Amino acid sequence: MTSQVLHIKGSVLVGPREVRDELWVVGGQITFEAPLSGVDVQTVAGWVLPGLVDAHCHIGLDADGAVDDATAEGQAIADRDAGALLVRDAGSPADTRWIDDRAELPRIVRAGRHIARTRRYIRDYAYEIEPEDLVSYVHQEARAGDGWVKLVGDWIDRDSGDLRPCWPREALALAITTAHQEGARVTAHCFGEESLGDFAAAGVDCIEHAIGLVPETIELFAAQGIAIVPTLVNIDTFPSIAAGAQDKFPLYAAHLRDLHARRYDTIAAAHDAGVPIYLGTDAGGSLPHGLVAREAAELVRAGLSATEALTAASWGARSWLRRPGLAEGASADLVVYRADPREDVGILAAPEHIVMRGKIVL
Repeated sequence: MTSQVLHIKGSVLVGPREVRDELWVVGGQITFEAPLSGVDVQTVAGWVLPGLVDAHCHIGLDADGAVDDATAEGQAIADRDAGALLVRDAGSPADTRWIDDRAELPRIVRAGRHIARTRRYIRDYAYEIEPEDLVSYVHQEARAGDGWVKLVGDWIDRDSGDLRPCWPREALALAITTAHQEGARVTAHCFGEESLGDFAAAGVDCIEHAIGLVPETIELFAAQGIAIVPTLVNIDTFPSIAAGAQDKFPLYAAHLRDLHARRYDTIAAAHDAGVPIYLGTDAGGSLPHGLVAREAAELVRAGLSATEALTAASWGARSWLRRPGLAEGASADLVVYRADPREDVGILAAPEHIVMRGKIVL
């Protein structure tokens, strides 16, 4: 149900410490000035956040690769109904540009298709290339995406039987410089310890997962402002992956179990050092969509306060992705809750209302 004007009142959380009593939605846009009298107004009350951000999500992808449009639509709706109204699609072979024309579906910031080393990633996901071609593919995907490029930084090496970096440091430096020249930022999938120093030296902007951080690389990330998106709901699958790999790759299996066992301590240490942290679920592939509330709870378990976890999922993430929040003239993409999520992030699991482009969709 919609009306010409929406009146959203209660506690409008413009920022973690900036709270207003109300906002209005006129013509699909936010305003903090009451409209003229005589208009049809619908009122919604509660605690209001800008639409949540899932900064690592794969709409259009499942365990076997690209999906059809109907499946992608279902994924997008699951994310939307969980409150994730802005998604950074951290690599996909699917063309989801058609979603941009659907006002009731989340907005997507794309990173093009994954770029991986030959036979060093999940089949049918990535461009699989060798280092001499890395710069040309980064150049291509920087133009194909929405300001991001996604590299696969480490993966199991079958000869050694464990996680190993995929790229020489010199190739990374050239590739990341190329992306920056194109106006794009670079993020990379990294589970283990080895590749992180190489990516820091090459000037990467973000690392996905990042549970291989150790004191030396945490110091580098903090000094350089390199962000991390831990995807802890995905890391929680490591024990089952390790069990499946145990017979053939025991070193890899042991490594995954160790990374999993110290995941909260690793993210807590990064947080304490001042490394920027944003919320991402890694939905798509083997995980279902709509997991933002679970990931927020995981960030709290890793040492972030409820307000810090909300910042990683809303105000801070939107600023990082260069997208507006609850600002004058911004598109009205917001979520309304029955209680204050700054007191308990569990509230995120039960949105009362979802507004997209000024229309109530839930």
